[in-house]
Amino acid sequence: MRPSKIYQPGWYKRLAKTGILALLLVTLSIGLSGAWFGGSDEKETRQSRLPVGNAITDGKALLRYALPIDNQPVRDIQSSLEDIANQLRGKRWSPISRDVTRASVILSDRAPQILADIPDAEKPQAEALIAKMNQGIVSIREAVEAKDKEKTWTERSKLLDDVSTLEEMMVKDFPFEVPAEYSQLPQLKGRATVEMTTQKGNLKVVVDGYSAPVTAGNFVDLVQRGFYDGLKFTRAEDAYVLQIGDPPGPEEGFIDPKTGKYRAVPLEVLVRGDSEPIYGITLEDAGRYRDEPVLPFSAYGAVAMARPGLDPDGGSSQFFFFLFEPELTPAGRNLLDGRYAVFGYLVEGKEVLEKLTAGDAIESAKVIQGAQNLVEPQVAYSP
Repeated sequence: MRPSKIYQPGWYKRLAKTGILALLLVTLSIGLSGAWFGGSDEKETRQSRLPVGNAITDGKALLRYALPIDNQPVRDIQSSLEDIANQLRGKRWSPISRDVTRASVILSDRAPQILADIPDAEKPQAEALIAKMNQGIVSIREAVEAKDKEKTWTERSKLLDDVSTLEEMMVKDFPFEVPAEYSQLPQLKGRATVEMTTQKGNLKVVVDGYSAPVTAGNFVDLVQRGFYDGLKFTRAEDAYVLQIGDPPGPEEGFIDPKTGKYRAVPLEVLVRGDSEPIYGITLEDAGRYRDEPVLPFSAYGAVAMARPGLDPDGGSSQFFFFLFEPELTPAGRNLLDGRYAVFGYLVEGKEVLEKLTAGDAIESAKVIQGAQNLVEPQVAYSP
């Protein structure tokens, strides 16, 4: 941990905000040429199975692909259902019908392979879920035959929610060990869902400890403490970022009452193809210019840790929602990737997030699912 005297009044808040803004302005000024993160070779690993091609802009899809599983049939079903969204935009009904047929055939013919990765105790639940999905295939096929775009979208969403449940059941063990030097920090060994209430409506966020256990653990711990209750949002210039987490008073960031010290959280980025995150260094500084994070800034409402612009390990309590604008910050070509740690995505409440602005507050933030995945520090703090 760095000495608390480094964090002079106004320093953390100012750099945490201006650092993000400066990168966004650089992104625009270079014309988004893709010179930084143009792609990477596909690697077959349990940790990341993001498909090659157009960047994914749906937070739920990104969370599905980030799960540490290696079951090809369920991934193929997911891929077919995800593709329907692309085809619906152009009302290309023939490709949509082929996607539905492909998902149906895999679900019928390869159910044993899907069930093989489900723990025995949960197999009855999984079998019931597969039966439900077969009924969902019938419903979506009817919608496609009627060229009913709204119903097709609704049925697709239901099926993908069931796919998510199946995939989550396949995760057997936490996929890696967090470095011992961070054992004094809370860790999220799995996922958690956080609901935030505001005067303009509710937000629901899924945070991913499989990809960012230290960052997500810090956030969930602070939510459990009620740290964010009553805090107000700030908004970066030009409305690219909605940020929160600076407490009132002279202190900045979170001061752990057990130690009296500023809790600093390292930059934590899991790269596609890697088995564990890298810590304390940006992808640029690591010379990994073309590597892509498993959790990228490609979805509206990506949730990321703010930090002082010059210190990759200076984050504490401030986080931000990325207000993705396709024309200004295209998916897959954003210089924030690899420089700030995304640790989750907004999954409900987009219309609420669009209305929130500086001065609005989180009335309350609560963990509504996955609190049992939070692992408290196992060692005492040492400076």
